[in-house]
Amino acid sequence: MPTSPDSPSPDSQPQDTSEQAAWRVRVQALASAADGIRQASDRWDAVSDSYCDEDGWPVDETGYADGKIARDAAAWEHVETFLTHGPEVLAGVRAAAQPADYLGGTISTDLLRLRGIDSVLERAGEIRREWDQVIALMEGSMPGSRELYEERAREIRNSEGWHYADELSYSGAALARAADHLTDRIGVDQSAHTGRVQAALARSASGQRGASPTSPPASAASDPPAAHRSR
Repeated sequence: MPTSPDSPSPDSQPQDTSEQAAWRVRVQALASAADGIRQASDRWDAVSDSYCDEDGWPVDETGYADGKIARDAAAWEHVETFLTHGPEVLAGVRAAAQPADYLGGTISTDLLRLRGIDSVLERAGEIRREWDQVIALMEGSMPGSRELYEERAREIRNSEGWHYADELSYSGAALARAADHLTDRIGVDQSAHTGRVQAALARSASGQRGASPTSPPASAASDPPAAHRSR
């Protein structure tokens, strides 16, 4: 059947490509993970004062400790989601974002909030690698008592990861919003986009920090840090 001159060919319709569909899944996973961390924090904030005296010192140390353990465990599950999808989505955002996006665009504030997310993801990744090493050692050296020590090691991992989880509830949410806004640019120019993503991933892997080279310098008046609540 002939097509009119104005009818787009199948090859020129990037709006619903498989790459964009996969991108949406990752972005939604990150948005849900950031929300899950906030919920874990809010649940703890709602009850933490009940374990403390007027000066903020715990009077029910067992209940206080158990509450933080539960919060940290819930938050770490969502950190795992960021470790799985965060680096690739971050690289995609930096590859797709244009200078105008940083200069007062719809996602300019969110893009600026991504300046420190590399180190947060890197440190969380180190904690996970340390955990993997601990488990590997346990499997070879203490098969009979592994369950007991593994539970304690898990609590330590989650506790060390809480700071980075708290950071990701803000910077990770910004990443998800920016990525959602840029969805229509993903896969439009496959070759160029792939090259930019690979370059961005290489910069992250080499330990470079900060925004993409395409982003403008930070202004003198930067956004104040978000208030972190949970103790």
